[in-house]
Parts: sequence; structure tokens; C-alpha cells
Amino acid sequence: MAAVSRSAVPDVLAPGLAVVFCGINPGIHSDAKAAHFANPRNDFWRLLHAAGFTPRLLDPSEQLDVLGFGIGLTNAAYRTTRGSSDLRKGDFHGSATRLERLALELQPRAIGFVGKEAFRGPFGGRPAHGLQERRLDRTLLFVLPSTSPANAAVHWDERLRWFRALRELVS
Repeated sequence: MAAVSRSAVPDVLAPGLAVVFCGINPGIHSDAKAAHFANPRNDFWRLLHAAGFTPRLLDPSEQLDVLGFGIGLTNAAYRTTRGSSDLRKGDFHGSATRLERLALELQPRAIGFVGKEAFRGPFGGRPAHGLQERRLDRTLLFVLPSTSPANAAVHWDERLRWFRALRELVS
């Protein structure tokens, strides 16, 4: 088996966080800037602030600052692609085990999957948005709408509603 190729985008993690946001994988903008959700058209950072997770709007270059707000960042797959449709099943090999280990070792209150595919890659199934039945030890799993510009069919208000629901859950 080939080794997993890690992208230039680092995990931003620490013990005892309120929530770890898990994207599907780094896109080319994120890889180029070595920062999560770095595409300027991606709504992640705006939603994080609007939902009350951060007291101000952060730039992707400030990603390490999220730790101070009880937030972590990771991806389900590490391979950088132009779009998530370029991912293959093998890109998620070991991701469920890695997320289970993250939950056991760091004990975040929740993992918020940014998009259904970010959850489906590691765990399979057809998740709905919101709190999932599955847990990783005591860590809750919550599926959010994707914040990608490719997910324009889900309007801002709907995305914000789910981000606020997650914030209320972990507060």
C-alpha cells in the first residue's frame, strides 16, 4: 500500500476543543496557501463568524487562531484536487480510523463535517444534515452543508442555520 500523501494544508488540532471542522480535502487554493478553506469564494470563514464561533471574521491565513476559540481543522482526505469529484475511494483509506483516534486522544465535543461527502468518505452511508446517530467515543458527529462555491444550490441562510445549530450544540 502506498503512503498517504499529505497536502501542504496542516491539521490544526489540540486537546479539548469544542469542535473540529472536517472538510473533504484540500482544494488547489487551499494547497497553494497552505490554509483550510482558502478559496475566496468559499463561505466557511464567513459562516464561522456569522454563526458566532469566532468574534471576528478570520482570514484563512489566520487558521491557527481558531484554536483559541476552541476550534480545530482537519480533512477527511489529504490529497489535493481541483474538485471533490476527483477523489477516489482510496483517498479515504484509514480516515475513519484516524478520526476515531482523534476523538479518543483529543476528545473534542463534536466533529463538524463540512459537507455530506466529508462524512461519507470515511464512514459511508447517506447522511442527512445535522446530528448523526454515530458517535466516536463521546464525540458527537454533525454534518453541515458544504461551504464550497460548487454548492451554491444551498443558500446562505440554510448554511447559517446549520452552523448555528452546531454552535448551540457545542456551547
